[in-house]
Amino acid sequence: MLGISLGGFAAIAAALSVALAGTTSPPNRYASSDSSASSGRTAAGWNSDCTLVVPENPLSAQGLATPYRLVATGRDRGQCHEADARQAAFVQATVIDSTTGALSVYNPLVVDQGSRPAVAPVVPRLPRHAVVGIWFGFNGHLLTLRSERDSLQAGRCVSGSSASAFGAFAYCNAPAFFATANWAERAGWLTVPRLGIGLDGAPCPTIRDFGFVDDNQSNGVTTSYLVDRRGRTAQWTTSNSWHLDRVATLVNSGNNPLLVSFVDKALGCTPWRARDLADPGQWATSLALDELQAARRQAAPIALVPLNGTMVLVRNAPNRLKTDFFRVGVDQPVLTWTRWTNGDANTYCGLLAKIGVWRLNLDRSLFIHATSPVRGTNLATFLSKRLVVSLADLHCRQTVQPAVSSSPTWTPTPTSSPTLNKNGDMAPQPSTLPTGMATVNKKGDSPPQPSTVTP
Repeated sequence: MLGISLGGFAAIAAALSVALAGTTSPPNRYASSDSSASSGRTAAGWNSDCTLVVPENPLSAQGLATPYRLVATGRDRGQCHEADARQAAFVQATVIDSTTGALSVYNPLVVDQGSRPAVAPVVPRLPRHAVVGIWFGFNGHLLTLRSERDSLQAGRCVSGSSASAFGAFAYCNAPAFFATANWAERAGWLTVPRLGIGLDGAPCPTIRDFGFVDDNQSNGVTTSYLVDRRGRTAQWTTSNSWHLDRVATLVNSGNNPLLVSFVDKALGCTPWRARDLADPGQWATSLALDELQAARRQAAPIALVPLNGTMVLVRNAPNRLKTDFFRVGVDQPVLTWTRWTNGDANTYCGLLAKIGVWRLNLDRSLFIHATSPVRGTNLATFLSKRLVVSLADLHCRQTVQPAVSSSPTWTPTPTSSPTLNKNGDMAPQPSTLPTGMATVNKKGDSPPQPSTVTP
């Protein structure tokens, strides 16, 4: 295990030049997501472990339009209610037409077990040759997926390894979706938009930018739900937002919502959007779009889920198999014995500290006037605390303050350098795990096959 140097963290906090005293900690810090690490009941007495019942045929239009049901994982720990922002679960689907490469987004609804929606979900019109991927986010600690009439098998759903759940993240059919999208891109049917230049003069960040990531990168969906006065939920659509007597809007607290709703906005960046199948004439962001754009456009060094990521630990120890399960769910290469993709904790920690500090210092004048997910806390303070806490959660050894310059540089080794095209963009990476296929590394280990896993 890597040592923790509190003195090093203090130096990093000082280097950020942001006042941290007296602020509220970021929500959902995702302390170890290892399923054995928590009883599920918080000190305040509310249940942080909930179960989501996945409807029958989840990849079909009818399955997408059927509400997911939230219920307590253990009755002795208290109830779970979707209208409670601390327990809210979120579902997001991204769809690709395998014959044209056209992308679209649909956000299925979550309701309480035994409850009805405030407004019936819109039934999406899927392309005839649609390939659907589904991703889950959760504001609590541990989200469990429960099958209904073999829905987990039908949806090829993965919520972790057999030894340990991810915690606040899961997916269904993600590898097949990304395999199709990457193939469509190579065929010229799908064009991934370029990253713009932010108000700070630097490229807009992606979900794999060391200037943005934390100890749990690539988690959280950009789905929002409306809550009415009776505590019932509805999809966020233009019609529902106008006509529903709502009292709250529920949002997921992961990295993707933070990027597209707060950081991009502060930097003047525009996230990638696709047609919203639940809201005619509107366009929506999604986790899958963020990952596709990061895979195509993020320049080196590229942040990939490391072995010390808190969602991929098993009994608080690194686990290659669980890390691979997470990676294939977000279109990242499985672990190999080359430096670029081996998930090395020290490399990840060093780049996170160095580039994270540089980006926060660069953008302080913009972030200090921007809102954050915590009411009353500006974005500069929020992100600064998030970086310090992430380094601690990753057990990074930061005995020396990272050098901060106006133009940080890095030189990957030849074996770690990605292939660049004539425009300087990283060449697209094909999905590492198409349905029914697997690759084998030098030691003969095969990456996980989501379709054969019992979550």
